[in-house]
Amino acid sequence: MANLKQSEAATLERYRVALENAETQQEIATIMAEFGYDSAMIEEGKNLFTKTRQSYDLNIQEDDETSETYSIFSEKRESLADTYSLHRKKSKVVFRNNQEIMERLALTGSLPAAYVSWLETVKKFYKEVLKDEELQTKLSRLKITTEELNAANTLISELETARAEFLREKGESQDATKAKDAQFAELDDWMSEFYAVARIALEDNIQLLEALGIIVRN
Repeated sequence: MANLKQSEAATLERYRVALENAETQQEIATIMAEFGYDSAMIEEGKNLFTKTRQSYDLNIQEDDETSETYSIFSEKRESLADTYSLHRKKSKVVFRNNQEIMERLALTGSLPAAYVSWLETVKKFYKEVLKDEELQTKLSRLKITTEELNAANTLISELETARAEFLREKGESQDATKAKDAQFAELDDWMSEFYAVARIALEDNIQLLEALGIIVRN
């Protein structure tokens, strides 16, 4: 992804320089105008460039926001996983001889790996424990406090909010990528013809071609 962004940034810079020089270097402007690329035509290209640049910048912004929200989500998930893992181990010791409670707290079997199933298991544990003071009292023997249980339950809500934010940003990033790709395709097509015409119009002047970013190999 980083390489793609660098490639797109390099392409935009190449186009920017070409359009600017086609407009401001009088000799290039005069010759290109004879081949249909007058000031109005160049302005059309510049407008396409501006829209593409805006789409590119928005895509970068959305990608950054997606990364940021994923980081927050990931940190909260890791924090909850660590807390729950310790509480689960202690609870298995406390209730090892009570199969009914073990099942009630979803302590039997292995812990699901899939996120949704894992979270449902975690939520069930804290929901059941927090509504039963007797269970809380028994767990306090291994230093699981009510404050810890409530904090973990709050972290569940924060995690769900963080995941919703991440998925929203991810969707916006995907939409921004599609829009950016569409703008690039339109600009690429326009510039492709521009370069083709420039090669013909300026074929006898290598320096002018190079001013447009067209490298001519001997």
